Amino acid sequence: MKKRIILGVQVTKQIANPIEAQNILAEYSRNIKMRLGFHEPPESKTKTLGLLLMECCGDPAAIGEMESKLKKIPGVVVKKMVFAE
Repeated sequence: MKKRIILGVQVTKQIANPIEAQNILAEYSRNIKMRLGFHEPPESKTKTLGLLLMECCGDPAAIGEMESKLKKIPGVVVKKMVFAE
């Protein structure tokens, strides 16, 4: 049974190293079918800088590695949705 994996990545103002997150996304770009980003306006007083939604594709193990690496970055919250077709 085929599965669709969607990762939601919330980046907060407490992120320690935004470049690290970007490097992980670049490393696993072959596993990202679609990427949609939402940004908070500069005058926003929320603790969130942005939200990224990604539809993942390819090797499930690689997708899991990407998810694990992103979760290790302070200030990044990752949630996963899996849809079975």
